[in-house]
Amino acid sequence: MNIRSLTRGDGVVIGAAVLLLIASFLDIYSADGAPDSYAFPNAWGSGPILMGVVLAGIFGAALVVVSRGLPQLPKPAGLDLGQFGVALTIFAAWSALGNLFDPAGGFDNMPGFNDDSLSAGVGLILMLIATLIMAAAAVAGPLVPALKGALIPAPKPAAPQPYGAQPPGGYGYPGAPQPGQPHAGQPYGGQPQPGQPYGAQPQPAQAQPPAAAAPEFSPFWFAVPVPRPLFAEDGSPAPIAELAPGTWYLAVEQRGQALVAQTQDGRRGVLQDTSGIQRG
Repeated sequence: MNIRSLTRGDGVVIGAAVLLLIASFLDIYSADGAPDSYAFPNAWGSGPILMGVVLAGIFGAALVVVSRGLPQLPKPAGLDLGQFGVALTIFAAWSALGNLFDPAGGFDNMPGFNDDSLSAGVGLILMLIATLIMAAAAVAGPLVPALKGALIPAPKPAAPQPYGAQPPGGYGYPGAPQPGQPHAGQPYGGQPQPGQPYGAQPQPAQAQPPAAAAPEFSPFWFAVPVPRPLFAEDGSPAPIAELAPGTWYLAVEQRGQALVAQTQDGRRGVLQDTSGIQRG
C-alpha cells in the first residue's frame, strides 16, 4: 500500500474513525438525577450500537482508505469495495442518528418505564459527529479539490543530470589535465615552435563555429495531481501501471505532448495526459 497516494479526504476519514473508536468507550446513556458513581453502559455493551454504528463505521473507513491506497483492489462478486465502504459509513451515520433520537428505544414497550428520564450520553453524541464527518469525507473526498490533495507531500527530489552529462572539467576531475602532464596535441617534453615565445602553447587551428543544435530533452522529476494511467510504449490500449499523486516519477523522454515516464520499480510507459503535472 502506497501511503503517499492517500489524500486529505482520506486523512479526515481516518481521523473520524479514531474519534468513533474513542467515543465507543464513553457512556451511551444519560439520566437526570443519576448519581455520579452510576456506570452507564458504553457501545461495547449494546449490540445494535456496536454493530450498526461503531463496527460499520470503522470497517467502512478501512475499505475507503485501502481502496484508494492500493493501485488495484480485488472486486469479489463484481462488488467495488471502495463504494461499499462509502455505503457503510453512510449507514453508520444513519444508525447513530436513529439512536440519538431514541436512545431508550429498547425500553419503549416496558410497562412503567418512563423513557423521558433517559437521554443520549456523550458517547452517542460523539459517535454521531464522528460518523457524519466520516461519511461526508468519504463522499466528498474525490470531488472537492481541497480534499483531493496529497495527505503526505512527496520530498523534493534533486534535479537529475541529463543523460551522458559529465561534471565540469578542472583540477581533480577525470580527464582534466594535471600539473606536469602534456596537453593534448603536444608530445611529452616537446619544444615550442620557431617564432613562438618559450613556454607558450601551440595555437590550434581556427575552428569553424558549429551549427546551432536542437535543444536536447533533459530528464526531470514530476508528480501527477490525480491518478493517471501509464500505457505501454508499443501503443497497447491497456495501461501497464497507474501513477499516483504524492509520488515522484522520472520523465526520460518526450513524445509530442506525451512523456515517457519511469516508475519507482523500473517500469517505463507513456503518460498521455500531462496536464497539471508538478515538475520537481
